[in-house]
Amino acid sequence: MLDIKRLETDFEGVKKNLGTRNFDTSVLNEILDLNKQRKTLTTASETKKAEINRLSREIGELKKNKADAAGPMGQVAALKADMEKEAKDLDTVLAKQQALLLNIPNLLDPSTPVGKDENDNQEAKRWGTPRTFDFTPVDHADLGEKLGMLDFESAAKITGARFVVYKGGIARLERALINFMLDHHMGKGFTEMMTPFIAHERSLVGTGNLPKFKDQLFKLEDNDWYLIPTSEVTLTNLKREQIIDEAEFPFLYTAYSPCFRSEAGSHGKDVKGLIRMHKFNKVEMVAICAPSYSPTAHQLMIDSACEILQRLGLPYRALNLCSGDIGFASQKTIDLEVWVPSQNKYREISSISNCGDFQARRANIRFRNKEGKVDFAHTLNGSGLAVGRTVVAILENYQQKDGSVQVPEALVPYMGGLKEIKK
Repeated sequence: MLDIKRLETDFEGVKKNLGTRNFDTSVLNEILDLNKQRKTLTTASETKKAEINRLSREIGELKKNKADAAGPMGQVAALKADMEKEAKDLDTVLAKQQALLLNIPNLLDPSTPVGKDENDNQEAKRWGTPRTFDFTPVDHADLGEKLGMLDFESAAKITGARFVVYKGGIARLERALINFMLDHHMGKGFTEMMTPFIAHERSLVGTGNLPKFKDQLFKLEDNDWYLIPTSEVTLTNLKREQIIDEAEFPFLYTAYSPCFRSEAGSHGKDVKGLIRMHKFNKVEMVAICAPSYSPTAHQLMIDSACEILQRLGLPYRALNLCSGDIGFASQKTIDLEVWVPSQNKYREISSISNCGDFQARRANIRFRNKEGKVDFAHTLNGSGLAVGRTVVAILENYQQKDGSVQVPEALVPYMGGLKEIKK
């Protein structure tokens, strides 16, 4: 969440920064106006409180001397009535200001390139050479259906569109990938976690999913519970409302979870296959650390995700997202895109973001440094990786002419020695 003090002291800088996001900055003036009202009401209340204290002492003296205290007592009653009205006005002002602040995106890191949309993202790295096929590569959905291992029709009968039933070798491949990814991240210093797959509203506000992206979430009826869109929500909120000793940092977490997203506004996009599902599996990385360590943590997470793709032999590229394409809560994001042969292009498989103190302010995650000063922590998150999209990449990049799929060497131990998925 935007620091109101930063807005007051560097209004033009904040306005310019947010403007590069294609964000309507006119709301910033309204926030400052509300902040002035807040200060005026707070000062007025404090002044009246001081006057009430003075009058209370005067009333005490008058009563002690058995004198008439009706006058000052009437003044106290009038002041308290005014204060009650001002308290209600202050609550209204604070609620309006909070509602506006919760919908303002994070300020961007200076290293985030300025751009209008995804076409202005900057390629930072490319690894691997896309395979040259001696046959026309088949789309993963068609390949999986021909193998009898991806069943979209049955899933539609059970639930609806954008769901799938995995079977046999591909079901085992999905499970193998989850274990492989978790083991890899643990080898890099991350602690494996298993968190709830449901979170309440406060947790989603803390990570920036609410109120901005309410239409992307699945809400449980008659309460404030939501199915999680990613375990970033639960992992980050492990430290919500805490003051942490800096010596305990960094916290590096990794977790598997199913992810649930309504995909509102995505009609017509990737309607076939595993690319855009209402429910998919993901292995997540989250870091909570001191501000000085967050660039190091970001690179650690990027490297760990890249190494998984390299161990799987999947060609990919890394993109430094521009201001017009970066996520709401992020100040700097590196996207990893894996090569998808049937589409002849790279597709996103991981987004690794440094959120600075943005989420920490919303979730009140603080730390005490060596000098005893309390400040907000930095939080980071990243896919390591989206499991379903990794299945897409393996099926398409490792497919054979006869419709079978080779298992990447690194996964063979996780597949019980199976080297080939075939009908």
